[in-house]
Amino acid sequence: MTQTPLSYKDAGVDIDAGDALVERIKPLARKTMREGVLAGIGGFGALFEVPKRYQEPVLVSGTDGVGTKLKLAFEWNMHDTVGIDLVAMSVNDVLVQGAEPLFFLDYFACGKLDVDTAAAVIGGIARGCELSGCALIGGETAEMPGMYPAGEYDLAGFAVGAVEKSKILTGKDVKPGDVVLGLASSGVHSNGFSLVRKCIERSGAGAPATLDGAPFRQALMAPTRLYVKSVLAALAKHPPSTGSGQAPSTGSGQAPSTGSGQGIKALAHITGGGLLENIPRVLPDGTAAHLRKGSWPQTELFAWLQATAGIDDTEMNRTFNNGIGMVVVVDPAQADAVAATLREGGETVYRIGAIAARGTGAAVVVG
Repeated sequence: MTQTPLSYKDAGVDIDAGDALVERIKPLARKTMREGVLAGIGGFGALFEVPKRYQEPVLVSGTDGVGTKLKLAFEWNMHDTVGIDLVAMSVNDVLVQGAEPLFFLDYFACGKLDVDTAAAVIGGIARGCELSGCALIGGETAEMPGMYPAGEYDLAGFAVGAVEKSKILTGKDVKPGDVVLGLASSGVHSNGFSLVRKCIERSGAGAPATLDGAPFRQALMAPTRLYVKSVLAALAKHPPSTGSGQAPSTGSGQAPSTGSGQGIKALAHITGGGLLENIPRVLPDGTAAHLRKGSWPQTELFAWLQATAGIDDTEMNRTFNNGIGMVVVVDPAQADAVAATLREGGETVYRIGAIAARGTGAAVVVG
């Protein structure tokens, strides 16, 4: 008996759809091109040359995903911003070392490729790269029948950045008396969504129509804020040390400050673990961050989450960013100047505390 020939498409993989997606992606990726890109999307490997303005470049890499926020994207058919989340989670981490993000690669996996959905997601990735001055130079789209339920996909990505060896931020110079600045988040960002989804389930039809002036779903799905350009500008103007070396580029040609003091000493990206778990990662032994309760406002979004979940302040600050997406530790002599520069870059800045000797207490105290 002669069997009917089976094609790859019969098995569930549509090569033509994949080709169509690549053609949709190319113009989006072209908008992210920057100095250093030698060969981007289309080859077996993407080529990037570290810009020659770096004297002693150190490469910094970061990788992440979007987590269970994707479940809401599937349920609510909101795919255009999760790509920004994907980029932000990695480039904000790279930024914490003082590095300028250079390029980004993504991995998109699904059971059956829907070109429109994938294009929306990757369009968000390209937008995130564009907003952070980072080139989207490659990626992988994997269509794997039977691996994912219909209409669902997974995302992962990684960023590579560069920083002058003399300008790497380690937090080693942080000391008691330094000022802690908090940069406002755009919402929940991309952490804590397992609890967010439980809150949505618990509230049911009683969920508010709006939060902080935005429709309920848009408020929860607001993409992670990209802090790259504003913080790089602040690092260039208020470098972490007065030693020789080239500060990270802002892309604007702005010269580093020649003022006294050490400017920005440490950065902490507030992701999983919230303020309580992330700030200690950049503090030297024997120091603690004392944050003043009420020094930054709790938004309607976080107030709703706290009330719906029925959790205390400690759990809020350990689960969510709670309104602060990036923490900046600065020399007290330059605290006002750094805050002003960050505000000029579009950030909402709060003076939320100071560094103190730790003793036997916790590494982060909110009170």
